[in-house]
Amino acid sequence: MKVILFGATGMVGQGVLRECVLDREVTAVVSVVRKATAPGLGRRSEKVREVVAADLADLSRVEGELMGYDACLFCVGVSAVEMKEAEYRRVTFEMTTSAARTLLRVNPTSVYGDGMTFLYVSGAGTNSNGRAMWARVKGETEDWLLSMGFKAAYMFRPGMIVPRDGIVSKTGWYRGMYAAMRPVLPMLLRMFPKHVTTTDQMGRAMLAVAKHGYAKQVLEAGDIAGV
Repeated sequence: MKVILFGATGMVGQGVLRECVLDREVTAVVSVVRKATAPGLGRRSEKVREVVAADLADLSRVEGELMGYDACLFCVGVSAVEMKEAEYRRVTFEMTTSAARTLLRVNPTSVYGDGMTFLYVSGAGTNSNGRAMWARVKGETEDWLLSMGFKAAYMFRPGMIVPRDGIVSKTGWYRGMYAAMRPVLPMLLRMFPKHVTTTDQMGRAMLAVAKHGYAKQVLEAGDIAGV
């Protein structure tokens, strides 16, 4: 399987990239990033190639490097804290759906069947009719992705995600929260397996669904834990 990964520098994306490298069935990975990254696990693997696109909403300059792939794992996300709705919509809805349109157009066929499978990391509580701004915008993004015409599309709504394997969040207050909760994280994983997951579990679940599909198009935290 050949995959395109967006968001490999984020906490979830780092975990997904690591699992792609470790998975023998994944033969090639294109990691689409805004800026070239320092060498890491993914960059040390011959199966990973990095493509730099300064504006993820406009992939026209690199679309030729995104052809012939079976699945897209879209792990780009930003915190809505202190963001106005227009800006959050631009970097969540508009950027994601624009990238998806390009990938849908340049990948009409796949070794796994007609067209590409698109997997989107959303979040627990997402609801296009919800009261919270972030939940509405993510919900609208999900709705569009599900209706765009991919061979298959799956929305992942994890709850709390615990970083493993040396992975850290780029967001300062996330790092502080994880540092403060470090002593109780193992207990939370044992007590609430349907609400708390890990970066490696997310990566394995996304790859499993990309390969084999799933009975539901929207996977809540409990579904992710059971994949």
